[in-house]
Amino acid sequence: MLRLLAFTDYVYRRRDGVVYGERAFALFLAALAADVEELTIAGRLDPAAGPCHYRMPGSVRFVALPHYSSLIHPVAVGSSLLRSVARFWRALDDADRVWLLGPYPHAVGFALLTLLRRKRLILGVRQDFPAYVRSRRPARRWMHIAADALEAAWRLLAWRCPVVVVGDELEHHYRHAPAVLNVAVSLITAADIEAGARAAARSYDGELTALSVGRIDREKNPMLLADILADLRASAPRWRLVVCGEGHMVPELAQKLEQMGLSDSAELRGYVPIDGGLLELYRTCHVFLHVSMTEGVPQVLFEAFASGLPVAATAVGGVATAAGEAALFMEPDDAHAAADALRRIADDPRLRSQLVTAGLARARRHTLEVESARVVAFIAAGDAGGPSVPNAAAAPHRLGDSAASAPSSPARRATG
Repeated sequence: MLRLLAFTDYVYRRRDGVVYGERAFALFLAALAADVEELTIAGRLDPAAGPCHYRMPGSVRFVALPHYSSLIHPVAVGSSLLRSVARFWRALDDADRVWLLGPYPHAVGFALLTLLRRKRLILGVRQDFPAYVRSRRPARRWMHIAADALEAAWRLLAWRCPVVVVGDELEHHYRHAPAVLNVAVSLITAADIEAGARAAARSYDGELTALSVGRIDREKNPMLLADILADLRASAPRWRLVVCGEGHMVPELAQKLEQMGLSDSAELRGYVPIDGGLLELYRTCHVFLHVSMTEGVPQVLFEAFASGLPVAATAVGGVATAAGEAALFMEPDDAHAAADALRRIADDPRLRSQLVTAGLARARRHTLEVESARVVAFIAAGDAGGPSVPNAAAAPHRLGDSAASAPSSPARRATG
């Protein structure tokens, strides 16, 4: 058994002596504790009051780092990093392995400290960071340059350090690393999947609800949701939309829905924790809609699969490979193609059955228990000279692929 120190640049809060993570990924990090002797998580501790979504187990040690509000404030980021050095240095005393998810400024700095201490370092990458920054802050040229520099530093570190990546696109970016593990971030348990299999018998005869889950920010392309709903309701007024998530563009999306006369047929639920009713919502909807412009492998896909919910998704990043035959795919920004995919799912019971069956099978192969154990096994090996770990996910398929290139299953072919 090993002692693991993990870091990703997320916010945590402390209430009544208990630490809570802001993002659901904190639960994935905490799950690593089941397979290690000791798990320590380092993260920014926000002293302000705010939502406390995900409780960290008492068995997980937490190293509180000085908080900063956003990467758009470089002075605050630099101050936080400088004040974090001593705390992270002390945390390294008790670590056998260090897993740093980046390439955030703190992650690069901590990587250098880890190498200086001659500790075994494993890198982690969950998304194309330069693409994320450009999508999130399109007008801030200095942030684009900084993101490129951080990415270059991370890839340079990857020449000597093993890397855990999310999705085939990132695996390709980091193919030069001495060892690569391609994982899916899943928070789904075996019990969740059994509940989802029972929910798959939902009726499609009456009102139909499309569900979208994710941040309401630019890179997630949320404004397209209103266009898709308008297209759906033009042909069948029984369609409704439920959107779960928070972000800077919530007011813009709400305004667009109102301007298009869709407010009564759309519901913006805000942030719904996975352990606070989100899975039950998946199970009561009829189709899952994913419209992001950029992704690694979104964990919401596996939440939908595990809930017995058919999926229509944009084929970006690692989405198509992760979903394979369990989803219909369309290009980003094509509202009509997305609406056609949803209509086809609603109108074709055989297609729904194929998508749901394939999705449940994929969910069973990528439970929280399975994926966290894979990560720990890779980290425990921790040998910079070790072999790459291949990804065995199925090949992607898109809406509109030719018959010559498409898989034979009708579940994955669509016209329009």
